[in-house]
Amino acid sequence: MDFYDFMSPRPEEAAMRKEVVKRIETVIKDLWPTADVQIFGSFSTGLYLPTSDIDLVVFGKWERPPLQMLEQALRKHNVAEPYSIKVLDKATVPIIKLTDQETEVKVDISFNVETGVKAARFIKEYMKKYSLLPYLILVLKQFLLQRDLNEVFTGGISSYSLILMAISFLQLHPRIDARRADENLGMLLIEFFELYGRNFNYLKTGIRIKNGGAYIAKEEIMKAMTNGYRPSMLCIEDPLLPGNDVGRSSYGAMQVKQVFDYAYIVLSHAVSPLARSYPNRDSESTLGRIIKVTQEVIDYRAWIKKKWGSKVNLSPDLDNRMKIREQIAPCNGEQQQNRDSESPYNQHLTLSLTSNQQLSSGSSASSVSSLSGSDIQHNGMKFSMKGAHNHNQGNGYNPVSSGGMRQPVGNRGHHQYNRNIWRRKKHRENLPISLSR
Repeated sequence: MDFYDFMSPRPEEAAMRKEVVKRIETVIKDLWPTADVQIFGSFSTGLYLPTSDIDLVVFGKWERPPLQMLEQALRKHNVAEPYSIKVLDKATVPIIKLTDQETEVKVDISFNVETGVKAARFIKEYMKKYSLLPYLILVLKQFLLQRDLNEVFTGGISSYSLILMAISFLQLHPRIDARRADENLGMLLIEFFELYGRNFNYLKTGIRIKNGGAYIAKEEIMKAMTNGYRPSMLCIEDPLLPGNDVGRSSYGAMQVKQVFDYAYIVLSHAVSPLARSYPNRDSESTLGRIIKVTQEVIDYRAWIKKKWGSKVNLSPDLDNRMKIREQIAPCNGEQQQNRDSESPYNQHLTLSLTSNQQLSSGSSASSVSSLSGSDIQHNGMKFSMKGAHNHNQGNGYNPVSSGGMRQPVGNRGHHQYNRNIWRRKKHRENLPISLSR
């Protein structure tokens, strides 16, 4: 089992989340029988991690969003933990935030906002076009999550920004066919980190998704912007709303750039010939050098499987993703040892770098070299888990032992979920004990 299987949504997790949605929808329908409740965001697209929020939007006829009325109804029906319900009526998009009483899943509820639903449909279309997109996104989400860089208000970037960056990367890659399921995922991941960690020119260049994708000068994007806005540091043209910069609120984009660069260096070292002499070569997987999964998450998923495993009803979308995973070659031939069939969580995280294909440095460079400030080139890098890696010394970075590589300041370490750790009341015994801390 590789990382993509390990962190991909499971049928029982989807079943649990559907129950959460149903409980909240019942309360909403009691208040407003004609209201339409829709799911958007990561649960809608299937690109969610075990601890991701659920995003709901309620459509109906109100002069103003009835936030307080729904808040009172949710408290009355004990749907949410009382301490968790928050009404953010001053936000750009007013929402209700809550934590489900039974599952500890976090939910955001908005009113009459169509953009999220349209964005979910847009992402699904690109998931059909690029079968590798979900797996790339899941790894990148986990990578940013454990560094508290997965949300704008913590100094990171939004999921939508990250997905658009990944789509652009796949659109403009000069060599690979991202529509094929057998492309080397590990190689793509390293090239993604290289592009956005060291080669992309954030000062001058914006990202465009529509019409096949392109890199464009920020001056060009600014012509279409309204209300006096200027392109942000991470400038991503909204493919659904002309004039909107998706990365506008991502004030910590340079921290994200920094950790992407860090990941590129670490993974490059891990697959270089020098890696054969690393003391932890056999005890640590390649991907495990940059991504960790906490015991709390392992216990939480085991608890979900125990409670909802008998209720699963595999959806067509999830079934298709599972079939695609089966077509992807095993990561690097590492054998899983002493694996318990009931708790298959102790395996090493692995990264597919078995191919001797060339790694195109700065993947999509040819179309943007005039904007980048430094031309991005193909430098003939080869990656193999067995050490067939030739590094062009002309690219300005000197190989050093990964043991001496420090994470950048912007990297918050491997303490993911420290803000959103699950809590439970002392009298409740249905959640794993490790989640009560």
